[in-house]
Amino acid sequence: MSQTSSNKKNLGAILLTLFLDLVGFSIIFPLFPGMLEFYFDANGSSGILGWAIPFLDGVTGGGHYTAVLFGGILGSLYSIMQFVFSPIWGRRSDRMGRKSVLKITILGTALSYLVWFFSGSFELLILGRLLGGIMAGNISVATAAVADMTTRENRSKGMALVGVTFGLGFIIGPAIGALLSLVNILDFAPALESLGINPFSVPALVALILTLVNYVWLSARFDESLDEDKRDKSEAKGSFAGVIDLLSVKHPGIRQVNWLYLIFITAFSGMEFTLTFLAAERFLYSPAQNGYIFLYVGFILILVQGGIVRRMTPKIGEKKTAIAGLIFGVVAFILLSRSDTQFLFYLSLTLMAFAGGFVNPSLTSLVSLYSNEDKQGANLGLFRSAGSLARAIGPILAAGVYWYFGSDIAYLFAGLVILIPLVRAFALPSTNKEEAPI
Repeated sequence: MSQTSSNKKNLGAILLTLFLDLVGFSIIFPLFPGMLEFYFDANGSSGILGWAIPFLDGVTGGGHYTAVLFGGILGSLYSIMQFVFSPIWGRRSDRMGRKSVLKITILGTALSYLVWFFSGSFELLILGRLLGGIMAGNISVATAAVADMTTRENRSKGMALVGVTFGLGFIIGPAIGALLSLVNILDFAPALESLGINPFSVPALVALILTLVNYVWLSARFDESLDEDKRDKSEAKGSFAGVIDLLSVKHPGIRQVNWLYLIFITAFSGMEFTLTFLAAERFLYSPAQNGYIFLYVGFILILVQGGIVRRMTPKIGEKKTAIAGLIFGVVAFILLSRSDTQFLFYLSLTLMAFAGGFVNPSLTSLVSLYSNEDKQGANLGLFRSAGSLARAIGPILAAGVYWYFGSDIAYLFAGLVILIPLVRAFALPSTNKEEAPI
């Protein structure tokens, strides 16, 4: 990684931008069950909820699992928007530069939280989530900025830092959301309910403030990382061409990595989503104990990406790091299917965290290394778009397999699915970097 003070300052600004972005995004996670109850009571049998809740009750049997599936559907809406817009923002940043696109999307994210703040109706909440998903495509732009500031030899170290930032954001965001859910503005000013203020407006307000701080910080501390002479000068395509080209990109390495990432994240996100079902079924975990699962996995992810991956990848290469991670994934899910003790359960979670910690930064680095400098944003946008599509369909598919076939078959099936990207990873093209035996 370049040691110039400008690059260090830029990298720090980008990492803080990602961190604040992810904290704001994940604040809502622990609120989903309570939000469902609030909006159903507020809207009764009218609107979207009037149709959706009876339907979900019929699918899940009602109760806690309806709330979980409700959260999954809201998350899927967000991910679908991210899937569509990640390559669009990435391609635009290749032409306009990273800073201007980041500023636009951060302000758009702030607007989504403002809508959430005043969302007295469920329909407004949906609008805010859709807008947030559109703007969340800026993660591909921030990742491209990290690629701009790192050398080919140290690209994986930069992407590992991005992974650490993700882990921290996903740990701290839900914790803040859980604490803020205890504060209801309406307890102090009931008259504000007429403006759409609701019991979950405080988390929305904090997410809005963090996003505005993010905008000010980026504006002041980030210098454009993509020089004018390195920008994409080719004729612009239609707005949605990148989505159509997701799995048929011309470069064989990028196309292959997109396929691998799509399959891996579909299985990984689906099993991650059903972990709370598994823990409740086998160990009678409460919602609070389920929170410890994600805290534990997030902590291991930070250690893996911040320590092991940063040191290991320069020695053995991104391709073999990804292969190692996929092997961890296969073993983790097979063990989860058989985990009848908490020791085996947490051992499986550890291996699952190793899988995510190895695969995500190494595949991100491979896409960046396969790309020309003027196509970093577009190609990383397509890569992130593949992940967003996977996160949109993975939880829904996993929930269906889990409830129809049972937890044993669901996790065993996920392990077998990951064998597909594992086998195909051996055929990934070389990055022209000498790699030691794994």
